Amino acid sequence: MKPWHLGNTTVRSPFRLRDGLVALSTSSLQGNLRGTAQDIAFRNLLGQHGIVALGRDDTNSVGRKWRSALTKLGFLFPRVPDIDDLVQNDVGPVDSITPNGWRLIRAESVPAMQECFLRALLAHYLPSVLEGEFECSVFSPLKHVLSVMLELERKTGESRLNFIEMATVVQVTSSDNELALIADKVLDFRERRAASTLNKNKFDREELEATAKNILKPGGGSYKTQTFNDYADANFRYLKATGLVQSKGRGLSLVPEKHLFIERLVAETDIPESNQAYFNTLCNGAALPTDNQDSALAVLTDLLAQLSQRGIPFDVSDRSTETPADIEIIRYEIEALLAEENEEVYAARQAEVWEEIVAYMQLIIARRNRRTLSNGEEIEVPKSEAPAYFEWVLWRAFLAINSLVNKPYEARRFKIDQDFLPVGTAPGNGPDLIFEFDNFVLVVEVTLTANSRQEAAEGESVRRHVADLVTTYQETSGKPVYGLFIANRIDSNTAETFRIGVWYTNTDEKMRLDIIPVTLMQFKDVFEAQFVSGQVDVALIRELLEQCGSLRIKHEAPAWKHEIADVVQRTINRLLH
Repeated sequence: MKPWHLGNTTVRSPFRLRDGLVALSTSSLQGNLRGTAQDIAFRNLLGQHGIVALGRDDTNSVGRKWRSALTKLGFLFPRVPDIDDLVQNDVGPVDSITPNGWRLIRAESVPAMQECFLRALLAHYLPSVLEGEFECSVFSPLKHVLSVMLELERKTGESRLNFIEMATVVQVTSSDNELALIADKVLDFRERRAASTLNKNKFDREELEATAKNILKPGGGSYKTQTFNDYADANFRYLKATGLVQSKGRGLSLVPEKHLFIERLVAETDIPESNQAYFNTLCNGAALPTDNQDSALAVLTDLLAQLSQRGIPFDVSDRSTETPADIEIIRYEIEALLAEENEEVYAARQAEVWEEIVAYMQLIIARRNRRTLSNGEEIEVPKSEAPAYFEWVLWRAFLAINSLVNKPYEARRFKIDQDFLPVGTAPGNGPDLIFEFDNFVLVVEVTLTANSRQEAAEGESVRRHVADLVTTYQETSGKPVYGLFIANRIDSNTAETFRIGVWYTNTDEKMRLDIIPVTLMQFKDVFEAQFVSGQVDVALIRELLEQCGSLRIKHEAPAWKHEIADVVQRTINRLLH
């Protein structure tokens, strides 16, 4: 059987599709995305909103690929094939936003977004009139993968499915293959891999090559080996977008909190009755088990038991559970509580993985995408998501320093998924990160902008955000507020704005702001030196900020930047010698 994949191999980050939909929803292009001029206009719209980089695109393919991705997932109404049982008017206006697309646009929380992707992928069946022919019965790829993971769990006690196992086994099977046999093939692969004397990467490469050689394209000829990797990558990313799975080493495992939900999901084996029914479900989003009263109550009962096991109090005695909608509200509250506790556990572990945090910083500094750590684990900063990862790695760094008064989820303004990875950057009208300590508050702002536009993009907003926090804490705890601005390169115009450090309130009251600009390299070196020396103390960060701030009156921006570099280096030397 030829390989299949969920989602889209071009738009690698599923959550970026929401950004594209939001941009399209405010544009006159909605419903008018066909033709070269429209391809260019859609590409330009995505570029103007910072969703794609407007580099060379001689074939004008970006717009077409994004339209295809949104259509395939049912977020835009597709152009239906000219076959007997399909009428375009019965499906919807071509390239307009569908009900599930509008649901995704309105989704503000990560769980709400994940539900939209779950409904989309659950509506996706193969073969279909949009996907071409597959030599198998109609099946749900999403349910198929989840069923294989449940079978692996039944056989081994663990639901883990590794990347290479997805690439060489699971994505070339369907519901026509017995689950037990698929699981056995995965386990046989693991045994052969463990027993092999070959380097693991070489073993995996040879397995991929053998898989590619043995599976022919429908028209003849072999697939490229990279195709299996690309498809597995898309499958993993879009599976994670449902919120039902999480990372486990180089693979995925089922999210424990969602186990009963997943069991109920895969137990439903109905397939679309007609092409018309398929498109209607695709565009509206598939029904979930929790849309049913009995299943919703069963899932709620399971979640309440999980809260009880963790010792988290939650009273539902005065809450209505008469409808699935009532239950959904309670379920979201419980899932949020469980996620917050998981995040606190994650935060407590960051000091143990400080070297990984440094490695992520080095990727952002070098503008590279991937790196293999000393333990063999590969980390990645997707190019299109680098701004989000920049905020995220600084959040992790201060979690590792481990002196926060506020909660880890209160310190960040960007959203994270079940793997604690960033889902977009922090929204506007506020700072990226707010860290409250016992005797001071630190506002952290980051940017990848490195040229003269840096000051125009960041100077006003950073000062306003710090000023707002100064006012807030003056009225409450009286704690001093410092600003830390971090970029790969600090433009002197930006440094001059922060050196002057003045902000006027609406009543023309003059405020003096303490905002220190440092490069990511400088911050990384101080962070690393603290852990290498075993002298991890946030007081050292405050001392560094105060030393740098005390020098600003005597110097103009270029000289002040040199003085900051000297303070950083002296701090590092003191720690390491």
